[in-house]
Amino acid sequence: MKFTQLAKSIEGGLDPVYLIEGAEAYFRDHAVNLIREACALNQPALNDVRIEGETLKGEKLSSFVSGLATLPFFDERRLVRVYEFYPTEREFEQLSGYLEKPCPTTVLLIVNTGSKKGADLKKKKGVCYVDCGRESEENLSRWLFGLARRQGLQIDADASSLMVHYCNLDAARMRLEIEKLTLMLGHGGRITRQVVEENVAKDVEYKVYELTQAASRGNYSAFSEILHDLMEKGFDESAALASLTAHYRTLLEISQMTGSDAEIGTVLKMAPYAVQKNREAARRLGREKVRELYLYLYGLSAEMRSGQKNKAGALSAAVAKIFFG
Repeated sequence: MKFTQLAKSIEGGLDPVYLIEGAEAYFRDHAVNLIREACALNQPALNDVRIEGETLKGEKLSSFVSGLATLPFFDERRLVRVYEFYPTEREFEQLSGYLEKPCPTTVLLIVNTGSKKGADLKKKKGVCYVDCGRESEENLSRWLFGLARRQGLQIDADASSLMVHYCNLDAARMRLEIEKLTLMLGHGGRITRQVVEENVAKDVEYKVYELTQAASRGNYSAFSEILHDLMEKGFDESAALASLTAHYRTLLEISQMTGSDAEIGTVLKMAPYAVQKNREAARRLGREKVRELYLYLYGLSAEMRSGQKNKAGALSAAVAKIFFG
């Protein structure tokens, strides 16, 4: 199940074994907290056990499996949390017997980022899989709407979408921004696009996106302002040139592709909305102009890497070509 379905699932009772896995740290942590709260432990010092998965090898793994049958002290349940546990198929065999007949008073959580390989735990019988991977923009917008509502706030659809972009799809950052806006607006407040623009800090990746979009629109004033802001945050000329080169390469690729925005997005690993915007930019400039700019910027990058141009000179030449060439 998706992380967003976990709270409702728990209402019907806890499963004996959960795999909480995915790259989104906020979702993983929140899933663990939801299950901990559902366990209602009065004695967490005795009945909430944390173990690092990398230590569970050989005899320690056997002892761990045996220990899952330990009864709780002065509580109805005992919670066992194992972090970054990636057993091989052979190692998993020691756990498979427990999964067939788990201890009714133990709740086992396996909490993984998914960064390593091992037995495919999410497909194992008896394991309740909670997907904590990065969500799509659309799903995050819906989740953000619900989060704001639980804080007593209203949020406009365009404001929700913009905040997702500003926070670079980072759920933890969005949670912090909602908490900040709750204090600022008060219960019953409304989050509009203007509120987001004025009060939510833009992620560097989003500002880079704005930079490249300003370049393809030929808006030199906006480009200069965004570039100055990025430079103050530690962005340098070589990073700016690399971003511009990658942007025009993407425009060239999109200009040569057919299919829907969603289909192209799947191939290029981009959101359909971003594909749509880049398609518009490619049409506005024309394929030949896009090709010319990409090849020129690529050449500048090569000259910079070989020492023929310093990074400030290479970026200046790129800006001159984009806006005045």
